[in-house]
Amino acid sequence: MVLEKLEGKFTRYEIARILGARSLQLAMDAPVLLKLSAKQEDDLNFDTLKIAEKELEGGVLPITVRRPLPKKSEKTIKKLSDEEIKEKIEKQEIKEQKEIAAESKDLTEEEKKEKKDIGAEGEIMEMANPDDEIEEENESKPSEIQ
Repeated sequence: MVLEKLEGKFTRYEIARILGARSLQLAMDAPVLLKLSAKQEDDLNFDTLKIAEKELEGGVLPITVRRPLPKKSEKTIKKLSDEEIKEKIEKQEIKEQKEIAAESKDLTEEEKKEKKDIGAEGEIMEMANPDDEIEEENESKPSEIQ
């Protein structure tokens, strides 16, 4: 899953190291960089390794990987700029807002159906009056015989 998408950019070992480090940070109460819906959080079961995978897939981890090459040279793989990270987060927020709007439309349609049903069938329960309760208590007590 994550490995297949990122193997062109990182090696398996780099991915393992990145995920392990980020998972440790999350376990130590670091803030989650991705905004996750409640459903996604439940699906991930608050597993730090899975959350780290999602963050790496989303490209929001500010990381730089240096690969040592022969002859003491290094190749630096750039991290995303702050602007690119902000753009990705904004796109994700817009997507989440659309999902929430779609869910609320479904809820309002269900609520309308429930209101129609209640209007047609009447209320399930009537409002209780304190006077009615007092009368019921008096009726349930047997009268004392003297």
